[in-house]
Amino acid sequence: MSSSRTENQLEMEIETAPEVSVVMPCLNEADTIGTCIEKAFRALRENNISGEVIIADNGSTDDSSAIATRLGARVVAVVDKGYGSALMGGIAAARGKYIIMGDADDSYDFLEIPSFVKSLRQGYDLVQGCRLPVGGGTIAPGAMPFLHRWWGNPMFSRMAQWWFATPVHDIYCGMRGFTRELYGRLDQRCTGMEFATEMIIKSSMCREKMSEVPITLHPDGRKAHAPHLRTFRDGWRTLRFFLMYSPKWLFFMPGLLLILLGLVAYAVALPGLTVMGVTFDAHTLLFATLAILCGYQSVLFALFSKTFAISEGLMPEDPRLERFFDVVELERGLVAGCVLLLVGLSLLIVSINQWRLVNFGSLDYAHTMRVVIPGAALTAIGFQTILSIFFLSILRMRRR
Repeated sequence: MSSSRTENQLEMEIETAPEVSVVMPCLNEADTIGTCIEKAFRALRENNISGEVIIADNGSTDDSSAIATRLGARVVAVVDKGYGSALMGGIAAARGKYIIMGDADDSYDFLEIPSFVKSLRQGYDLVQGCRLPVGGGTIAPGAMPFLHRWWGNPMFSRMAQWWFATPVHDIYCGMRGFTRELYGRLDQRCTGMEFATEMIIKSSMCREKMSEVPITLHPDGRKAHAPHLRTFRDGWRTLRFFLMYSPKWLFFMPGLLLILLGLVAYAVALPGLTVMGVTFDAHTLLFATLAILCGYQSVLFALFSKTFAISEGLMPEDPRLERFFDVVELERGLVAGCVLLLVGLSLLIVSINQWRLVNFGSLDYAHTMRVVIPGAALTAIGFQTILSIFFLSILRMRRR
């Protein structure tokens, strides 16, 4: 009987749950939070959308919570500090099928909520707002600093399109709508301002269905304190986050470039070629070896970081990486590493024998180093390969 009542209660909760939950992070927003809440309720009411407004309070010391409660919003206290933490707390308390998030500084017009809901009803998982004219958006005079408008936002948005194939023009826009199911699938981890960027990048990497709606950005309405954003600090945090989520550009591409440069240098230095009056000799081999070793280590770091990120759920499965591991499995990797190690040691033994033949006296270093340097390089690469293939196997172990 108790079980029956529980099932009935669950059915009633599902039936009475609102379609839309509007979530606003809040930290001392008494100047503007009332206006934002009133606009959100008005948009829901005038468009016959069943919804709720949730204020994720992140430790406000002003009257923000009291204002929100008086206007009918549900206030959720979030202890953990950070923009992402506040949103996580608010979203966790949301009951709607669709979630609309936006800042409570009156820079976003919550009367535009119906545009997001319309796209979500059409089956999109994530609907991103776009403030930039390139995506049809509008920036009111004084609403966005010069550097943000003409450099920061366009640059990072294009980087996201290039690196992660994001189908949006304004990756920084904090007003967006998404389904509860999408949020559960993304399993977001960032607790700071990177939360919004993480959502876009992960959705793109997971090939989620995304759309974009143009919105208008208004000047920040707060008077009691300055905006929380810091141009160069937040720009660096965004770049750092992009690099962390893209081992290809942080490790693989620089490493590949170093290896290619090293191989080209080897091609001209081993035979001792003279190009345009410049002779490439043993010293060039040393520089080439350094480039190859550093490049190889960088490529290995790309494999390590990508494998770890996938195993921890930070990034989705990559079919290309799986195909790589199908070819380069543990045993094959060990064989390749041992072969390189043996070839390298053999060259070193040859060089020692050359030294023996002159009774361990002086050597023709221009000749000998052409054996010693490649031998040392192959020995190091073989040793790195053996250790790395074992480490990759450990990273790929399935953990509970």
